[in-house]
Amino acid sequence: MDNKHGNPIRVAFRKLFQNKLATLCFIILILEIILVALAPVIAPYGYDEQDPSIRLRPGFWAQWTVVTDPNDPDYNPNKQYVPGHILGTDEYGRDVLSRLLYGGRVSLMVGFVSTAMGLVAGVICGLLAGYYKRLDNPIMRIMDLLFTFPGILLAMLIIAMLGVNTFNAMLAISIWSIPSFARMVRGKVLQVKEEDYIMATRSLGAKDSRIIFIHILKNCLPVIIVIATMRMATSIISISTLSYLGMGVVPPQPEWGGMIATGKQYLWDAPSLIFIPGIAVMITVICFNILGDKLRDILDPSLKD
Repeated sequence: MDNKHGNPIRVAFRKLFQNKLATLCFIILILEIILVALAPVIAPYGYDEQDPSIRLRPGFWAQWTVVTDPNDPDYNPNKQYVPGHILGTDEYGRDVLSRLLYGGRVSLMVGFVSTAMGLVAGVICGLLAGYYKRLDNPIMRIMDLLFTFPGILLAMLIIAMLGVNTFNAMLAISIWSIPSFARMVRGKVLQVKEEDYIMATRSLGAKDSRIIFIHILKNCLPVIIVIATMRMATSIISISTLSYLGMGVVPPQPEWGGMIATGKQYLWDAPSLIFIPGIAVMITVICFNILGDKLRDILDPSLKD
């Protein structure tokens, strides 16, 4: 499908970067990925390194928002900023910035891996259901069955059966993702397989596997890229929700949703324990959603509402 205008995927991404908001979101996500990937190097402390003597201390903002003069009657030594803990400390005296970085590694890793697992299984199911009429009904009925369960409840059910750990959380989220990928890909396959060049390829004796995984899959890539990008946001919210409910990442391993869950006990004493990881989740999800929305408009205008 190459032409004088170049590869359509490359052209689409070039158009994407002409949009300032999409470019900003892309840069934010790249910086975020770099920071969390380098967490062991740049984090000032270990994620479980404790110092009870400085528990629940505020971050750098305390230098301007609380009384710092020891002679002032309103001075409170337990509300003072501790140099080196830019975002403050939690209930065990652990550095919030370090836990935020390490927690981001888990959140993004689970998002990427669970999306990839769901994508592979869903794309294969969608390709087979769309290409082979005899497989369409049984595959899509299974997908419909999975759709009948609310996503987070399905994930909780799977984790309850398999046990609480990070891998099972990723598996649960990926299974929840399969129907979305399968349905979208199937719809695209039903459209593409009727194109003249597919019929010509079939008449030349090409095997079904070559037609499906070379010619049809290539033309499904725009749809796959769009839903994978937007599914990343859903996966990150899902692992945060599961960890918040105690069914995701097991403490003391940090994860943004788990950090919010423990921070809610100290809402009035240290609201930053909720706000900081909450803002991290919000920014990440918004950036993935904006990228997915812009890619949808560029790569597959037929998906517009």
